[in-house]
Amino acid sequence: MVLHQTDERTDSIEVKIKRLDAELIRYKDQMAKMRDGPAKNAVKEKALRILKQKKLYEGQKDQLQAQAWNMEQAAMTTENLKNTIVTVDAMKTANKEMKAQYKKINIEKVEALQDEMQDLLEQANDVQEALGRTYGLPDGIDESDLEAELDALGDELLEEEEEVPSYLQDEIPDLPSTSIADPIPGSLPTQVSLNNSTLMF
Repeated sequence: MVLHQTDERTDSIEVKIKRLDAELIRYKDQMAKMRDGPAKNAVKEKALRILKQKKLYEGQKDQLQAQAWNMEQAAMTTENLKNTIVTVDAMKTANKEMKAQYKKINIEKVEALQDEMQDLLEQANDVQEALGRTYGLPDGIDESDLEAELDALGDELLEEEEEVPSYLQDEIPDLPSTSIADPIPGSLPTQVSLNNSTLMF
């Protein structure tokens, strides 16, 4: 509230200074057009009086601006202190809650639980490895030999599939060929006209 009033007073003085500047310019223009003498000296006295008044207002303006700046700094400092107090209170509350929660935790029990979990995982891995063992292999046969035999077996099966079965390999009996031009015994010749050509059957 006080800072706002100070700003308003500063703005009011600024308006007055601008009005005095306008009067100084007017007196200066008059003096430039006048000859030396009592009349010019009278105008000069008025201009000097206006200039002194302007200086007073400028001094007041500077003081008000300094006061406003000090009040702004004080307000900023006060606001920062309030924020600091709120932050410290929040940290204290969080610290109390953390202490209360940590009291419920036994570090030795946590470590024991971690060791137990590790043992269980190792046992589970051992079980999986045991279930994955291969049984019934003769001595002297390794996995690489079996893989090579499997690859060769695949090629042999593929070749067998490409071969023609034996029951389809029987010779097909030759059928007697009959020429279209040779008439069947006991039949009559037949004439067919195609594009002005006569064919005999």
